[in-house]
Amino acid sequence: MLQSLYIQNYALIDTLDIRFDSGFSVITGETGAGKSIILGAIGLLLGQRADSKSIKNGTNRCVVEARFHIAEYHLEKFFEENDLEYDGEECILRRELLSSGKSRAFINDTPASLSQMKELGEKLIDVHSQHQNLLLNKEGFQLNVIDLVAKDTSTLEDYKKIYFSYKDCCRKLEEALETAEKNRADEDYIRFQLEQLEEAKLYDGEQEELEQEAELLTHAEEIKAGLYKTEEAFSSEEHGVLPILKDALNTLRGLNTIYSVTQELSDRVENCYIELKDIQLEIDRQNENIEFNPERLEIVNERLNLIYSLQQKHRVKTVNELRDITESYRTRLNEITSSDDLIAELTNEKEKLYKQVIKLASELTKLRKSAAKEIEKQMQARLIPLGMPNVQFKVELTPDKEPDANGMDKVAFLFSANKNSTLQNVAAIASGGEIARVMLSIKALIAGTMNLPTIIFDEIDTGVSGEIAEKMARIMQEMGQNGRQVISITHLPQIASLGSAHYKVYKKDNETGTTSHICRLTSEERIEEIAHMLSGSILTEAAINNARALLKQ
Repeated sequence: MLQSLYIQNYALIDTLDIRFDSGFSVITGETGAGKSIILGAIGLLLGQRADSKSIKNGTNRCVVEARFHIAEYHLEKFFEENDLEYDGEECILRRELLSSGKSRAFINDTPASLSQMKELGEKLIDVHSQHQNLLLNKEGFQLNVIDLVAKDTSTLEDYKKIYFSYKDCCRKLEEALETAEKNRADEDYIRFQLEQLEEAKLYDGEQEELEQEAELLTHAEEIKAGLYKTEEAFSSEEHGVLPILKDALNTLRGLNTIYSVTQELSDRVENCYIELKDIQLEIDRQNENIEFNPERLEIVNERLNLIYSLQQKHRVKTVNELRDITESYRTRLNEITSSDDLIAELTNEKEKLYKQVIKLASELTKLRKSAAKEIEKQMQARLIPLGMPNVQFKVELTPDKEPDANGMDKVAFLFSANKNSTLQNVAAIASGGEIARVMLSIKALIAGTMNLPTIIFDEIDTGVSGEIAEKMARIMQEMGQNGRQVISITHLPQIASLGSAHYKVYKKDNETGTTSHICRLTSEERIEEIAHMLSGSILTEAAINNARALLKQ
């Protein structure tokens, strides 16, 4: 239930802070006084689009905040799923607009998305404006009314779960068929490419190894000549480093007994000799390993040319990438060979799910047919007292050829206000006043089922007056019972007089401009307001007496 509404710097409103009670309340005021502004502010709390132009001139920020009592409305799941703080008793929705164009939303002082605010707002308040009468022409709205009366939530949820599984299976089957068709068309090509790659028997690092070997074989003679020349420089009897160093070492050793300093020098020379001898032996070994082999070079180059041609063909640069392509071709061939099994499996699954969809759709239809009869009975009972003694109201359910997300039922609300007239779609033939009465009756019918705490009617009395308006007010009074809250914005005194609380919206001029205000009227102020609604700007004694009489009801 809406407990309070606070608005600051919105359109013509400086500051508005008003409290509301449960039951049936009314809001009145002259055209243009600001009733639509208040509804617009509430719309922001329901996730509607924000416009920085709504911010009051001369200010850079506006705030709209509403407090709701939610103890009886079982909203724990919503708060838990959205990771929001849950009070259990009270909920605060707040929306802030900045002149920069930015907008912020809060639920219980926690930043929230507009989608979260919209979802929660729809559970707390229903604003019925005149444009909502267009919903009567929407099949989705009509079907929703039937489902609310049928109380088929559990069956509908089960149906939707199976239906979307069925649609997902259909999608997978269609993809499998398309893939199989494409793969079969490419099978010969894929098989040829795979065989060519498999015949190559590529392995990781092969290209690097072959390129190194090719480099070595290509320059074998040059390397061998260089190594031989180097080895000669080390070991030649006439000019080699090692024989000369060996001779020097022997000379130093011969001096060791007569000149002790040469002992350290001979040791150092010996170390050099050992190291150089080891180098010479390594050069000799490397020289023996190097072999000029034109046949092997040809084999290596042929292998490299194969690798390079495969890389160029498949537009890659490494053997690893070629191996990946090989695996992908292998996978695609496996898919081709196994696609028949997959298609058969998905086909069986689709048929199984379709049978479940049809079964649950049939259960939904059965529940809806029962609810349709109840709706016809109740709408007849509600509309006759509203000035339609010859009204006919029928819920037409026709089977659809294929299931959709809501079942297999097409629905139409058929209506006739006149005796022996042909029933037609209600939105197509009903007048404005008739549609208002039909919509009010539907809202009254589903109010309890929806468990909606607050309903705001914005001039639902359009096109009616007098006794009919009073009866519509009685319906709204009835809807406001059992902890619910109904607020009607009205121009009719018959409706205004039956509210348990009466609020007036008015404009006031001051030095800075025009501002809108709202206040709760006292008993005497209500008499005066209703008298004005009866007689216009000039109050007459008859109007005041009439207002008193209306309020005594």
